[in-house]
Amino acid sequence: MLTFVTTPIGNLEDMSPRAIRALREADVIACEDTRRTRALLTHFEIPHPAELTSYRDPMEASGAERLLNRLQQGLKVAVCSDGGAPGVSDPGYRIARLAAEHDLQMEVVPGPSAVTAALVLSGLPTSSFTFKGFPPRKRGAMVRFFEAERDLPHTLVVFESPYRVVKTLEAAREALGDREAAVCLELTKKFERVSRGFLSVLIKEFGDRAIKGEATLVIAGNNEKFRQTEEDEPEENESE
Repeated sequence: MLTFVTTPIGNLEDMSPRAIRALREADVIACEDTRRTRALLTHFEIPHPAELTSYRDPMEASGAERLLNRLQQGLKVAVCSDGGAPGVSDPGYRIARLAAEHDLQMEVVPGPSAVTAALVLSGLPTSSFTFKGFPPRKRGAMVRFFEAERDLPHTLVVFESPYRVVKTLEAAREALGDREAAVCLELTKKFERVSRGFLSVLIKEFGDRAIKGEATLVIAGNNEKFRQTEEDEPEENESE
């Protein structure tokens, strides 16, 4: 059995009883950072398994082969990330693919998601959305990344590093126009914050601020209701 275990994205109270049981019953736990997972196991008084192994992006292919071998030996393998659902912008896809190709049994223990939490908190339409993970780092590639969504009506959700939030908002505005959006920070944590407004407003708000924690950005789809032109933008008050 291969079990993908969703873990808290910030608030440990979101850890489900089923997730605790899945980790407790695993013979092997594969995770991004063994130190963080050890701390999680200790907090919930889960005995450390016989094998606690690192399963990270740079070595995901070889790691997946190793986990496949454990599954074929009849062991219970649990995969978790540092937070959220493994396989969603975190390692998990390759072992899921291998397990499917070998017709091995899989299950997912659902739980906290920055994607759906940010989507709801944004106040933007939730009936149809596109999640695209992390945008490219280079400016040109980032603009093209957003241009691919320019004519689509779906709400767009992306993850971003706190160091690139403003650059990403600027690239989104260049590619999509000035649309309504939300910047969601520290989701589920004590200092959770959501800022909503047009991209132009958010760019000004975060332009000179230090941002902490991973950010989830939500941007409206192609709909006149959620877009403004330069003529629509309010003029700044002039100082006397």
